[in-house]
Amino acid sequence: MPHKVEIISKNRIFAKAIFKIDEVRLRHSLYNGQLSPELTRLCLDRGDAVAVLVYDKATNMLLLAEQFRYPTYEKGPGWLVELPAGIIDSGETPEAAATRELKEECGYEIQISDLTFISKFYLSPGGASERIFLYYAAVNGQTKYSVGGGLVSEGEDIKKILVKVDDIMRQLDSGEINDAKTIVALYWYRHHFLKGK
Repeated sequence: MPHKVEIISKNRIFAKAIFKIDEVRLRHSLYNGQLSPELTRLCLDRGDAVAVLVYDKATNMLLLAEQFRYPTYEKGPGWLVELPAGIIDSGETPEAAATRELKEECGYEIQISDLTFISKFYLSPGGASERIFLYYAAVNGQTKYSVGGGLVSEGEDIKKILVKVDDIMRQLDSGEINDAKTIVALYWYRHHFLKGK
């Protein structure tokens, strides 16, 4: 029997900045062939995002970003080392967003054809609809555009970090990397470029 979802009502109960919350009343098919009782679910809709694992050919290192992330402050470090990333603007393709974010945050200008697609995944499907489109790109001195560091107009203050591959893999193995998209990307990199390590 195919899966079925019956939407009874959907109301936007909150909208501020990039965050929107919808309250949905629904029923869905169960594995026993019946429909569930009416359920109420909340969904955080903040749009989709992109992230890029950047390999710098000139230095033989991976390029990461460090910045303050308030949601991690009370339960963790506040400042996270992560991939360059950002929200996909309305009408923008994930690939175009990836090249834009790489330029804004890290100062590298690449072509869409320089991107290798890694994966698309949900970060917190129990309550949020956001998906991450994850890419890999190799850069060099010829693709350098500017200093980067993010957009001051958006409150960004991003420190670029070049990390030796062995060092970041040790951090991955020791649990020092706390960002999900970065963990996914580093395991992908290990599988594709460091077989046997």
